[in-house]
Amino acid sequence: MINYVSAEEAVSIIKSGDRIFGHGSACTPNLLYNELAKQASRLQNVEMVSITQQGNVEIAKPQYKDSFYINSLFTSGSVREAVNGENGDYVPIFLSEIPILFKNGILPIDVALITVSPPDAHGYCTLGTSVDVARSAIDTAKRIIAIVNPKMPRTHGDGMIHVKRIEKMVWSEEELLTINYGEKVGEEEMKIGRNVAELIDDKATIQMGIGTIPDAVLRCLNNHKDLGVHTEMLSDGVIDLIENEVVNNKYKGTHANRTITSFCFGTRRLYDFVDDNPAVSFMDVQHVNFPINIMKNKKMHAINSAIEIDLTGQVCADSIGTYQFSGIGGQMDFMRGAALSEGGKPIMALSSRTKKGVPRIVPFLKQGAGVVTTRGHIHYVVTEYGTAYLYGKNLRQRAKALIEISHPDDREMLEKAAFERFK
Repeated sequence: MINYVSAEEAVSIIKSGDRIFGHGSACTPNLLYNELAKQASRLQNVEMVSITQQGNVEIAKPQYKDSFYINSLFTSGSVREAVNGENGDYVPIFLSEIPILFKNGILPIDVALITVSPPDAHGYCTLGTSVDVARSAIDTAKRIIAIVNPKMPRTHGDGMIHVKRIEKMVWSEEELLTINYGEKVGEEEMKIGRNVAELIDDKATIQMGIGTIPDAVLRCLNNHKDLGVHTEMLSDGVIDLIENEVVNNKYKGTHANRTITSFCFGTRRLYDFVDDNPAVSFMDVQHVNFPINIMKNKKMHAINSAIEIDLTGQVCADSIGTYQFSGIGGQMDFMRGAALSEGGKPIMALSSRTKKGVPRIVPFLKQGAGVVTTRGHIHYVVTEYGTAYLYGKNLRQRAKALIEISHPDDREMLEKAAFERFK
């Protein structure tokens, strides 16, 4: 018989000076965060480490800065203010290496806060939609508090955890957090999607990043054949491709016949699709994102996005100048893995301008911007105006190719900057 307790009782085991891990994406344990905020007066210097926190993360608000510090490993909107303020910071690290921080005691976890599917007849819950770095967090955490939610899908792969490993269990039937990238896809994104789709070969294995452009790419793959999926993140766009057998995972070099991911985030349709689905395997991100494992897939095509790219091919994907916007994540893991794959293609897809009209192809990255993908790693760059292939090109050739796919109204400025730099 499982003894479920209140959120108040569960978080009472957390004490000042503890480092807590927060499960990510649809598993973000906001029920526990809300209770921690209520108990803030008894707590000081509690550090929270996490990736992709979603929803209303109460403890990240400035009024709790004396009690909670947000040490983000990948910055999402819910903690962005804290990370760029007094009560937080950001750790630059490849997504594939975050488990090393936990396992090697660089960031030892005192208490892991997770959301799981209900236990089965054998007493096993699963980490549901987010195995990613949570696997290593629960393997190394001294204590574990779990929200048990019947609306959390039971997923196959590396996410199993027995109830005996969990110290406190809280029952909740709250709706899971969702997002619908498809609602935001416009004609500009579809143009980029069509340009990227032209690069994708039949029998390729694909990885997609997060956002509207990856969703648009997936919409443009309906006429492709025999695709595989090996990705860190799964979204709704892949469902129709699997159901229509565009994605069948037959020709992958590893994990054949299965879609491989470390987490998913989307609509309820996606969560129902992965629920008890043996054809989708949620695996530890240290395995999924390890470049050597990625390169084992034949024709590995990695599609990622960027905030800006300079005329030499340096890609900023995690900050706007000094303002921390997201994180390194798995971009370099997959860009490198795809480059090393037989027939692989590392693809960077971005709109030529932001929604506010700010150029994304620029003479120089903003002061303080972080370089995520170096100019030595860049191969294909795609905008709504076409594709630039930079691999093996010198700096002048790169500038010319990137100017040709920039926004027409930015080309004169870029040509002038290229002339001044390269003569």
